[in-house]
Amino acid sequence: MKNLSASEKMRIGIDLGGTKIEVAVIDQLGQIVLRQRVATDAHLGVEHIFNRIKYLYQLALASIARQEHTLGIGTPGSISLKTGLLKNSNTVSLNGMALQQILEEHLQHACQIENDANCFAFAEAMLGAGQDHDCVFGVIMGTGCGGGLVINQQIRIGPQRLAGEWGHMTIDPNGPLCFCGKRGCVETFISGSGLERMFLEKAARPLCAQDIFRLAAQGDRNASLILDIFYDQFGRAISNLIHLLDPDVIVLGGGLSNQEAIYQRGIDAVQKYLFSDELTTPIIKNHLGDSAGVIGAAFIGV
Repeated sequence: MKNLSASEKMRIGIDLGGTKIEVAVIDQLGQIVLRQRVATDAHLGVEHIFNRIKYLYQLALASIARQEHTLGIGTPGSISLKTGLLKNSNTVSLNGMALQQILEEHLQHACQIENDANCFAFAEAMLGAGQDHDCVFGVIMGTGCGGGLVINQQIRIGPQRLAGEWGHMTIDPNGPLCFCGKRGCVETFISGSGLERMFLEKAARPLCAQDIFRLAAQGDRNASLILDIFYDQFGRAISNLIHLLDPDVIVLGGGLSNQEAIYQRGIDAVQKYLFSDELTTPIIKNHLGDSAGVIGAAFIGV
């Protein structure tokens, strides 16, 4: 991994996701020296989540013999500038909590908290697929759907900390209800949870997102119909994003970005909805894998 910048301190990053929580330790030369992850198991409650984070942090501390370090944490949603409480997280049990204060008390260390998609976009802009571009939009399609914007190697946060919250743009006002309270958000169509909801409604049985892709490849009618919707809505949503920002590159991340057909069928659908006679925006897979978010978290730490 290319050195982002030399540091006098070790860096610890934690990525709090809907499915997994991951920690990474990055040394003074910018090299990853530890990566470890555990299941989030959000259904077990917020104290379980905090204990999982503390467990990973203690592993990281032990790996560096408790050397002086910075700490950054990426999480869905953001800290409200008005209240200081977490808002807009798809791990809804954490919304309304003083997350930074709670984590600093649990971990006994100051930390910087940033939106997970911003961490992903920053890592890819600095070290990954977007590093040769001035304006990088990073898309995460995992359990939920989020985005982050990096301009001239700086994360654009915005006065309401809403920059990049592309997953909650409405693309079908009559569509399914989103956890945010609106209908037809991007997230309800092109996330793992969105795919699983659509399949359950169509086939009357639960199935994980990866198995939906597998069944479609085997010719299953219900799975194929769901993916038709998925790719069409991907095209609609990404074209709207290009109309608004016209970024130099769009980098895809999250588990769904590993589906190779998205770089064919998905991009064809973008062209279908684009207000242009040519699609020149590169829409590419991330270079840093599913640890981009935790790498970004490590580099924004305090």
